[in-house]
Amino acid sequence: MSPSPALVLAKGLARALARVGLPGPEGLERLSGGANMESWRFTAGDHTLILRRAPSAEMMAGRPMDHHGEAELIRAAHAAGVMAPEVIGELEPGDEIGSGFIMRAIPGTPDPVAILAEADGETLIGDIARELAATHRIPAAELAVPVMDTAAALAELKARYLSYGGDRPILALAVRWLERNLPADVAPHLVHGDFRLGNLMVENGRLSGVLDWELAHLGDPHEDLAFGCMTVWRFTRPDRPGYGLSSIERLVEAYQAAGGVPFDPARFRFWTVYRTFWWALGCLQMGNFWRDGHDRAVERVVVARRTSEQELDLLLLLEDQAPEAERSRPLPPAATPVQRGRGEPDGSEILEAVSEWLNGDLKRLVSGRDKFNLAVARNALGIVARELAQRPPATDAALSAQLLAGTADLATPGLLARLRRMALDKLSADVPKYPALAEARTRWEGP
Repeated sequence: MSPSPALVLAKGLARALARVGLPGPEGLERLSGGANMESWRFTAGDHTLILRRAPSAEMMAGRPMDHHGEAELIRAAHAAGVMAPEVIGELEPGDEIGSGFIMRAIPGTPDPVAILAEADGETLIGDIARELAATHRIPAAELAVPVMDTAAALAELKARYLSYGGDRPILALAVRWLERNLPADVAPHLVHGDFRLGNLMVENGRLSGVLDWELAHLGDPHEDLAFGCMTVWRFTRPDRPGYGLSSIERLVEAYQAAGGVPFDPARFRFWTVYRTFWWALGCLQMGNFWRDGHDRAVERVVVARRTSEQELDLLLLLEDQAPEAERSRPLPPAATPVQRGRGEPDGSEILEAVSEWLNGDLKRLVSGRDKFNLAVARNALGIVARELAQRPPATDAALSAQLLAGTADLATPGLLARLRRMALDKLSADVPKYPALAEARTRWEGP
């Protein structure tokens, strides 16, 4: 009989720990979250540690920086005084558990909901601004960090969009806007690439660590400033544009006081649209990871449906390009939901019944990562049930092609209203609790 995956992981990790003079792991626990990499918490003697790993080579394919490069960067950031973790060891092929590295655990929580509920926003935004400025000063010339060419990166994103079908009109609208608003090159600085709530540790309301450096590169610091301000990363506080904590003005003021680069609003807007589009494609990519067999976790297909969050956010960002007559045009009516009869249960009702069973009988039997996966599975069933009942429109290849070519735009009569309806209906099926959805409904449909 083959050993269990947990035993294989523990044995491989024990080999890596022995190289740095530590005993084998105890209390291995898979942490929730992490769209790309796995994170495991454990103890080794008196030390509380974190393993960050990719279980297979396929998970690292095409990445501009491997785990060794990421570990070296984190060491450099830690040495420069940035609140990066302390890396104590790296996995080797002989460990037979994939690629990755081991870090000391940082106290605090990365949970955005808990942080937004407990922290003083003005204090924490100051900590974030300070660490952003410090990150952008890290010397990276000797590190294996990729250099970002913005025009080339945008062209690659466009090619990915087309490879995913090229049939999402709001994404096509974003591509066209980005191509027409490409900023000039700037002197490159180290950019973290994923600096947002969820990747920041907070203890007692103060920043205690900066995690997840896998997307770091040399580029425009405005990318980091904009990424954390995206609506999706404000979580429960979409009304606070600065990281869900404060205003963008307060973030910029604190960032520049800490020695950050001069702020350019046009660059900030470009990167906000760019990274929102980028994350939309990242969500779609999760579905293809599942299709291609790299990771058959249900979490992958659920994250893929979060593309509609970014479509709504992109339309909110870009609708000011439309003439006033189009911005004030009433929306077309929503599709009429399927009416349930009194005969045999339809598909959405069957899914609802399965979800209720999972939440009752099975929920009491699971804990840890299994409990998280159960919640994801129930979410997946809800998406399909709402889709069957609401029949939201999702794609339009012909309109997408027109938007890419510039033969249709937000001045086209009725187009903005149609895209608004499409965004509302799709997101209502995919993620009805997305905080920005209620704001968009009020803005577009009225109170």
